[in-house]
Amino acid sequence: MTSSSPAVSRRRLLHAGTAAGAFTIVSPQSIRGTQANSKITVGLIGAGNRGSYDGAIVHADPRAQITALCDLFDDRIEMATQKIKVQNPKAYKDFEKLLASDVDAVLIATPPFEHPRQLEAAVQAKKHIYCEKPMGVDVAGVKRVIAAGRKCDPRKNISVGFQQRYGPVYLEAYKRIQNGEIGALSNARGFWISGDPFQRKSYPDPKVEKLRNWFCYKDYSGDFIVEQDCHNFDVLHWFLGGLPIRATGYGGTKVRTTMEIMDHLTLSFEWPGGIHVNFEANQLTPPVFSRVGEEFTGTRAFIETSRARMVHRKGRRQDEVEVMESPRDITYDGIEAFLGRIISGDVENVAERSALSTMIALLGREAIYSGKEQTWKGLFGA
Repeated sequence: MTSSSPAVSRRRLLHAGTAAGAFTIVSPQSIRGTQANSKITVGLIGAGNRGSYDGAIVHADPRAQITALCDLFDDRIEMATQKIKVQNPKAYKDFEKLLASDVDAVLIATPPFEHPRQLEAAVQAKKHIYCEKPMGVDVAGVKRVIAAGRKCDPRKNISVGFQQRYGPVYLEAYKRIQNGEIGALSNARGFWISGDPFQRKSYPDPKVEKLRNWFCYKDYSGDFIVEQDCHNFDVLHWFLGGLPIRATGYGGTKVRTTMEIMDHLTLSFEWPGGIHVNFEANQLTPPVFSRVGEEFTGTRAFIETSRARMVHRKGRRQDEVEVMESPRDITYDGIEAFLGRIISGDVENVAERSALSTMIALLGREAIYSGKEQTWKGLFGA
């Protein structure tokens, strides 16, 4: 993939989280026109398991309805129709045709290598966009997303499936750290230790086999550090208030020998201000154990974050521990916020911010693949 976007300076990157996340206030009528009092119509591009899950949340919301499905494979369309419980949706195999229709918004849940060009096309079609992570599988694709985001109609949403940004436990943890409740932040960790989420299947056509098993191929998925661990890197980008300076790491394959991608890795990052971050992930752990989340060590206290809960360890005694449980899957929080912004006109454009979080994963991946320390400046430019 190629990108016509200009070189991204480190100064611009460090401030992108704030700039890209800024809200533009416009009236709902200017966004929805004569449909301001009707349901938001949404088209789903990519009718696989994740797309069907997101689509079902949208369709069950009284403010919206899925009216169109797009996928290259008929069985995916049929599966999504049943899972979403939508009656007689318009079906497309060409996403450009769906974008040319009269839907108000689109969900993009295709394999990651497709995200840059499909997000760019959705921006050009002036749709509200909810795009699943990551923002691409290589530097050119991610910069393409940044360029597209900068051209987006300011009345339109670009939201991304980094659900932690919308989860109540993460918002509370971030607030406490910002308020100094753990003291000065001195260290952080991240981890995604779990089993293999993907089962490879056989198909007679080699092209179909690769596309249907996209997760197994690094040029389609970005490797699991990009496809999955970008969630952790987005949290670190957010909580640490910036981007890493450098990374070193190791990884490889121990168990999952039928795929092009790794099944375990470990990384060490340096963030500005002398913050050192260890990150560990694997997709080979037996079902008896999993651990997914982040830890933030302050000079006075300690906070653990995950999709399930926040744990605030305030002192030396066990009774000085506060636990806040997440009431539901935080995907609901992200999608409901997306729909709410379309109605209120309080839109967001997080394309650039989300692209930068994806770039953190690319930095770590390059450090592992090369076997050498990689710097942000060296990989992405000044």
